[in-house]
Amino acid sequence: MTQDIRQWLAEIKLLQQKIAVTQQERDEAYGSATNWRSLYETEAKQRRTEANLAKQAIDSLRNQLQTLRETPPLNGSRPDALDAIQHEVEQLDNVDELKTMLIQALLECDRLSQALRVERSAHSQTRKGLTTALGDTVNMLTKERTTRPSQPLESDSISTPSTVSSLSGSSNGSSTKAPQAKTPSPELPTLD
Repeated sequence: MTQDIRQWLAEIKLLQQKIAVTQQERDEAYGSATNWRSLYETEAKQRRTEANLAKQAIDSLRNQLQTLRETPPLNGSRPDALDAIQHEVEQLDNVDELKTMLIQALLECDRLSQALRVERSAHSQTRKGLTTALGDTVNMLTKERTTRPSQPLESDSISTPSTVSSLSGSSNGSSTKAPQAKTPSPELPTLD
């Protein structure tokens, strides 16, 4: 009988070990399922967010397209100016009046183009004059520094009274003219 009990006890132990292994596998499966569920929920949330953003972008583009279809092209004009021009053109009775307005518009365009060319030319002349003045000043400062090499660097500052008076030529009360630059001044790049 003791042998039967031992056999039963051994079988019970074996069954307990199987139950422990099965419980461990079950716990691992639950952990894996929880992990996969979490990953799925994160992915689904991200996809829903992307779908909402895409829907908003599509709605925005549809609204912009509708707005563009409803508004006439302005060609850089203000809407009120375009309306005024359209109203004025509609008031014309014949082709001769339209031709007269076209000639006036073309003359005004030509006048504005000429004014723009003059303004650009004046701007170019001003730039050249300032560049020349800057070159002359640099030449005068260089000449002034080479004639007084024994003075410390701090006294060479342009804001000192001796340098300013020597540059203006009024240190002795005599009016001497600033020397003209003999080397061409560097050109600044053109502004477009």
